[in-house]
Amino acid sequence: MKKITIAIDGFSSTGKSTLAKQLAKELEYVYVDTGAMYRAVALFAMQNQLIGPEFFDKTGLVDFLPKIQLEFKFNADLGFAEMYLNDENVEKQIRTIEVSSYVSKVAEISEVRAKLVEQQKEMGKNKAIVMDGRDIGTVVFPNAELKIFMTASAETRAQRRFDELQEKGDAVSYEEVLKNVVERDYIDTHRADSPLVIADDAIEIDNSYLDREEQFSAVLELVNDVVKTV
Repeated sequence: MKKITIAIDGFSSTGKSTLAKQLAKELEYVYVDTGAMYRAVALFAMQNQLIGPEFFDKTGLVDFLPKIQLEFKFNADLGFAEMYLNDENVEKQIRTIEVSSYVSKVAEISEVRAKLVEQQKEMGKNKAIVMDGRDIGTVVFPNAELKIFMTASAETRAQRRFDELQEKGDAVSYEEVLKNVVERDYIDTHRADSPLVIADDAIEIDNSYLDREEQFSAVLELVNDVVKTV
């Protein structure tokens, strides 16, 4: 079967990673969570006192970029690759609400985006890849055979994220999560470098009222249709 590139973009907490993992497993493709890469850089900034509630040393972060090594390592028990920052597994650390509050600010930095986009393009040079993020279909893989743009209401996304954090034992309120979702939406769509936009040839999916299996079935059908035509 012909191998293609699948780009999945969209707002935070729309289930992009869940869908991408499902597709990669079904198709036996490589899966790359670009959001994890930006989260890892945000975690690095936090660990090195480069960002906080009242400050952000952007120049300092740019200077540190050569010292930031990112790598995905496959975890056979989980069935997907986990994020490593300078040889340390940070998969759990990067999923906290604190990292979420900084990641969009870090992703605004052009030098950060250039470094990560270069790595992402290299990962997808042989196709057979599912990659999710904010600018995959517009910047990383503008020629991807299938582009999906996922959306849902801010309230729906905040509830999903809140439930997820509650299950992990994180002490957060729904209001705090909703505020974070709204703030990230604004930053992601208004940044000067590669803002979150729908690619002209992307297929938009509002999954406010879709469960995971309904969504997966619909997108898998799109994949099969595309593969037949390439």
